Amino acid sequence: MTAEMLLKHAATVVADRRETYGDPRTGMDAVAKRWSLTLGAPITPAQVVLCLIDLKLSRLAHDPTHLDSLVDIAGYAALLREVTR
Repeated sequence: MTAEMLLKHAATVVADRRETYGDPRTGMDAVAKRWSLTLGAPITPAQVVLCLIDLKLSRLAHDPTHLDSLVDIAGYAALLREVTR
């Protein structure tokens, strides 16, 4: 799979998730509120996205060929742009 193909696939996954779960800004805001309660400190939607990217990077350290993690990182990187607007 080329880089362009991976990014196109990631865009499709993001679009599918948007259709299933709604606006990602709303979703990441909801997660940020829950994590803020759990951790006892304010968490932003951008921090949620960065932590999810970090989770995927941790998994890639175990298996750098895992396609789903690569696709998820690309998708989360795009969502980071949305949640920081």
